[in-house]
Amino acid sequence: MAISDVKEYAHLTPEDVEAIGAELDAIRREVESSLGDKDARYIRNVIRLQRGLEISGRAVLFASLFPPAWLAGVALLGTAKIIENMEIGHNVMHGQWDWMNDPEIHSTKWEWDNAGPSEHWKITHNFLHHKYTNVLGMDDDIGYGLLRVTRDQRWSPFYLGQPVYNLLLQMFFEYGVAIQHLELGKVVKKKWAPGSPERIQFEEDRKTVLKKIGKQAAKDYLIFPLLTGPAFLGTLTANLAANIVRNVWTNAVIFCGHFPDGAEKFTKFDCDNETQGEWYLRQMLGSANISGGPVMHFMTGNLSHQIEHHLYPDIPSNHLSAIAVRVRALCEKYDLPYTTGSLPVQYAKSWRTIMKLSLPNKYLRRSTDDAPETKSEKIFGGEASIDPMTGRRRGLRTALREGRRKLSRREPAMAN
Repeated sequence: MAISDVKEYAHLTPEDVEAIGAELDAIRREVESSLGDKDARYIRNVIRLQRGLEISGRAVLFASLFPPAWLAGVALLGTAKIIENMEIGHNVMHGQWDWMNDPEIHSTKWEWDNAGPSEHWKITHNFLHHKYTNVLGMDDDIGYGLLRVTRDQRWSPFYLGQPVYNLLLQMFFEYGVAIQHLELGKVVKKKWAPGSPERIQFEEDRKTVLKKIGKQAAKDYLIFPLLTGPAFLGTLTANLAANIVRNVWTNAVIFCGHFPDGAEKFTKFDCDNETQGEWYLRQMLGSANISGGPVMHFMTGNLSHQIEHHLYPDIPSNHLSAIAVRVRALCEKYDLPYTTGSLPVQYAKSWRTIMKLSLPNKYLRRSTDDAPETKSEKIFGGEASIDPMTGRRRGLRTALREGRRKLSRREPAMAN
């Protein structure tokens, strides 16, 4: 089952956890004290780049009757939408640039180019997801109320269709984000009585969502296509394609950060009364990175550094690459896993989990405590020790590595 004692799972003493917290606090203070003109120029240049790409894409679509212009328009506009959502919108709304006191680039003012209202997203994402990362029953990002991504979620026949659900979620991810705040599952199950405060709030939130969806649809599928005159249909389909490109990319990046092997799940019991150090530790164990170069990091909104982003969600994204070096060294020091891999590998693992967990547990090989997507202290918990030969700490990472070797030796016999 999900982790209920993060210290035991991580092979750390309370003193170890607080020492880790102190080191991570020191990194925050150091980065915050360094923020200045160079960082302000960075985000302003990114915004100029994004707007230039969007204007270029929309200009090219005046000739979208011609296939090369249509493809160029989709590429330019799709790239602009990715940058706006990932490196700008997501990060601005996290408050990463609030220190600039620029009203245009402030978390309280920014409304992103997305069907989801920013005011709702800042609740479901900034507060619930980041405070209760991968905590069952608290973090709605665990499967988005649609997918079963851990064996701790009770199976039902509904999940047989989740490979199809996820394919649709990929393509129309912005609408999944838009309706997440509404908690439609509770409405369907009639948990909110007519006239109750929750139902009244739902009605208000629904109006806000529908208004934002209508505004986005009018912009991309009516106003801009009309402006291109004879190229109306070409522009409309290009805008649709650009939105799908952005949706698929965003879905892939987010899933790679939360659902591959090694991104652990936790029980609510474990996060009750947790210290800052324990919160840091949960972020480190519950997130996963994507390896790559500067272009990859930029196009993911630096969410390729998902571990570091979860440790410091309000630190400007252009600092996460340097922070990652120090976080990785900290994991090495305490023999903790630092989960990372290429985007194709991480996304394939996420899809494997989604495919596999569409089936009941009785058809799955591993238990709820040692499956690739779900581990717990019941199998891997313990205390750290010192290797007498090397003098190195032997903790969770060593236990996981040795456990995998042990399991891999058993697998041929089980297959026979």
